[in-house]
Amino acid sequence: MTYFYKKNSLIKHFSFSRRVLFIISITGLGFITSCTTIDVFEKTASFKKHEWYSTDKPQFQFTIKDTSASYNLFVVLRHTDAYGYNNIWLNLTIIPPGDTAQSQLKEFKLAENNKGWLGSGMDDIFEHRIQVNSNPIRYRKMGNYSFILQQMMREDPLQNILNAGIRLEKVK
Repeated sequence: MTYFYKKNSLIKHFSFSRRVLFIISITGLGFITSCTTIDVFEKTASFKKHEWYSTDKPQFQFTIKDTSASYNLFVVLRHTDAYGYNNIWLNLTIIPPGDTAQSQLKEFKLAENNKGWLGSGMDDIFEHRIQVNSNPIRYRKMGNYSFILQQMMREDPLQNILNAGIRLEKVK
């Protein structure tokens, strides 16, 4: 009789454990499937010998599927501590699908005299993610958007630049 009781409680315990495991699995599966939408796009280009010539114009393509969403656009830069300036001038060109290119010349601050580099650093490499737009952007057309970066500094080639790129984040 004691054995039957233990066996029965073991079966009840096992059933309870299975139910809990099933609930956790379903919840986890729901969490995973809800996180499969990509809300961040980031692409960068690297430069040989850490020199960015003004003729090097990295181009990045992103597909916009949600025209009801707002996005923040960032320029991503990676440079060494030997970079000689506290800013960088970039020509940013955006080409919407089936439309004409729109260019803007922008200055991005990379350092301050009293603080040093504004980006995050590890050893002698610094990375900056600098927001281009002050307010979130809504893209009116679905499709492939092209983003082109061109350095517009007086020094050509621009020394000690490792990577340059674009980051696009959906505002939640």
